Amino acid sequence: MVTSEQVAQRAGVSRATVSRVINGSKYIRSDVKERVLAAITELGYEPDMIARNLVQRRSKVIALSFFADHNTAPFFAKFGHATSYFYLDILKNVELEAVSSGYDLLMPFRPLDKSPEGYVRSLQTRRVAGSIMMVHGAQDPRVPALLRAELPIVFIDSTIEGPAATYVKSDHIESARQLTAYLLELGHRRIAFLAGLSTSLSGIERMLGCHQALAQAGIALDGNLLRHSDWNMEDAYQTTSALLDERHDFTALVAASDVMAIGALRALNEHGLRVPEDISLASFDGIDFSEYTSPPLTTMCQDSQSIGGGAVRRLISIIEGTDPQPPPPLLVPTHLVVRKSTRPLSENKLHL
Repeated sequence: MVTSEQVAQRAGVSRATVSRVINGSKYIRSDVKERVLAAITELGYEPDMIARNLVQRRSKVIALSFFADHNTAPFFAKFGHATSYFYLDILKNVELEAVSSGYDLLMPFRPLDKSPEGYVRSLQTRRVAGSIMMVHGAQDPRVPALLRAELPIVFIDSTIEGPAATYVKSDHIESARQLTAYLLELGHRRIAFLAGLSTSLSGIERMLGCHQALAQAGIALDGNLLRHSDWNMEDAYQTTSALLDERHDFTALVAASDVMAIGALRALNEHGLRVPEDISLASFDGIDFSEYTSPPLTTMCQDSQSIGGGAVRRLISIIEGTDPQPPPPLLVPTHLVVRKSTRPLSENKLHL
């Protein structure tokens, strides 16, 4: 008996593509569809109509995947870390949008010591309609396996696309450009930057935006005022302390996240520097904690509602085939919230 695997080999495609052609998917190019149909005719392949009917009975389950690493901690264990706090708000909005659209959420835990293909099979076994992934980038071994399987996916905070995949993220470059421009408007010229990890897309993009604002003002970045830190308070505290042990001839500090800014604030206080009287401090994300620090933080707020809700809406449009192609990526703007951690340079009593 001829199998779908033999059809896939003859047509030079994946089994998933054969399945999508049989089930009338709109996301298959015409030339690929013709090759698959020709292979079906040539080999005399007869699909299992019972299995086909099961596939066509649309699933109402969306899988959620988070923060791939090489340990075996379940998803919610990762949310105990302050570095992941912002994503809780995104998750809340993913849930609200999914439930209002009649979909259920599934969080399949499968440690990374299992094969990526096994992870995909586990989703297929559960008849998952699609997946929303919050991962740090394409280095996650599940990503290429999911793209090959052509499972509908929306990535959050990554720039990964595929035949049935798109992404949603904040406009980190413009966000950082606006924040740095705001500090420049206040008169600050010597600005220190506490960047995130150099391997992080959001960290890289935020530094690029800061560079753009400085370049537009005709100011060169002082490389000694650029420091990389992990995204947690402790590492941000240690990194800022090390910078202040060397110098504090800067008038403003930009932290790559509100969580990092809280660690930096402690380091500034311990070095006898007041915020904002001596150094203005600004950051990113707009988590609710940022309003309750002393002083409250000036921050670029991400729109978690647009990110979470937009991810679900885009995923459903792929699942339900409402568009001939996956929807384009969604780049969500941020907005500046000015609080008491920044002030014009002319009002500062500098410790130079």
